[in-house]
Amino acid sequence: MLYEEIVDQMMKHIEEGILKPGNRLPSIRALTQEFACSKNTVMKAYGELEKRHIIYSVPQSGYYVVEGYRRREKLEGVHGTIDFLSAGPDRHAMPYRDFQHCINQAIERYKEEMFTYSDIQGLGSLRVQLAKHLQELQVFTVPDKIYVVSGSQQALHLLLSLPFPNEKRHICLEQPTHAGFIESIRQHGSETYGIEVGSEGIDLTRLEQLFKHNDIKLFYTVSRFHNPTGYSHTNETKRKIVELAQQYDVYIIEDDYMGDLDSNAKADPMFAYDPSGRVIYVKSFSKVMLPGLRLGLAVLPDALREDYLRAKFAADVHTPMLTQGALEIYLQSGMFSAHIERMRKLYSKKAALLQQAFRKWLPAVATYSGSLSGFYSTIELPLPMKAKQLQEYLKHQNVLVDHAERMYLSDFSKDNVIRLSISQVDEDLIERGVQMIAKGITELLGRRTEVRFVSGDKKR
Repeated sequence: MLYEEIVDQMMKHIEEGILKPGNRLPSIRALTQEFACSKNTVMKAYGELEKRHIIYSVPQSGYYVVEGYRRREKLEGVHGTIDFLSAGPDRHAMPYRDFQHCINQAIERYKEEMFTYSDIQGLGSLRVQLAKHLQELQVFTVPDKIYVVSGSQQALHLLLSLPFPNEKRHICLEQPTHAGFIESIRQHGSETYGIEVGSEGIDLTRLEQLFKHNDIKLFYTVSRFHNPTGYSHTNETKRKIVELAQQYDVYIIEDDYMGDLDSNAKADPMFAYDPSGRVIYVKSFSKVMLPGLRLGLAVLPDALREDYLRAKFAADVHTPMLTQGALEIYLQSGMFSAHIERMRKLYSKKAALLQQAFRKWLPAVATYSGSLSGFYSTIELPLPMKAKQLQEYLKHQNVLVDHAERMYLSDFSKDNVIRLSISQVDEDLIERGVQMIAKGITELLGRRTEVRFVSGDKKR
């Protein structure tokens, strides 16, 4: 078909470097003359290239080659790498075109406001949409209690620096937890107490003792799809944690960074058990949409309002207006709901394949975590094997994994845990990747046995 010839020619020009990233493509009129075809044929060809995220359109300007396209294609093809390391959302499932339309609409809608400083708390009309969206997650609040942030990590970092109404000083957090929060704690110099999280949840008796005896200001928890283990707390555990926080005057920061992916309609956030302000709800759009947006939110009690706004102003004055406006339109149009439904199915299928592969291939000496709908999982290696040792071995086999050592406080340190993310791995490569991990564990254990045997021979 003629439109396919146009697609092939444009692809050839891009592959050969005749058209480089950022270059403008020939106009529709020029191609209709060159191929002696209709405008609709050319527009169909350009539409196909847009669907492949190779080009993008700019209204009243034309079509352009996507920046970084050649570099991305090159990286994706290097030696068939299986990437369990990268933790961003699946780039093949991202709503680039839909969000591009929202960006264009936001420019039109807020073209005057973009030349002024925005509300420190966040765009008012966006907060209205966020309040409606949060209701679907069983977080019932009003726009005035929602604070837009430049990624949820900013909210966490700022909250650590604030004085809380309970006038306490110390932090309690799950172990392990994501490295960004641990780094924020280190920078603030806060005294910390850890509590282990595992397949059985957390030890509530131990948590009560920590709350009771250690001047705990706040407890940080990832209540669903925990990073790095992938576990989620049950509703009963969430309720009991909130009750303990109420009893001992402890605040909770509930990081629900991937709550949107939870397909269990009966799963509640901790916020639902105490919306009075005892539970501070934090959420991100990075893992389910585009990390480059750097957009998140926090639901805060009135008692923290003034201190938080001063801290936010000192950090960056306000979150970028354009991305706020685009997210507002994306939520309002219903595009976000449709996108999340696709993402739930995608990650649930990948997570199920990963768990199946774990059961099939991992040696009994290695234990694993995760869930059937989570984003992350861990593998704990038999001692004295080191995670970095396995990581380096797998790198040479073109399998990328992350070591979890930086996700532990020093008192809970483990150097034999690797973290896996399913987001960047194609479904048909998941089992093969786990096979390679299992082979690496077995081979490295075998090398250690051989070394011991030779060493023992020399002593005889």
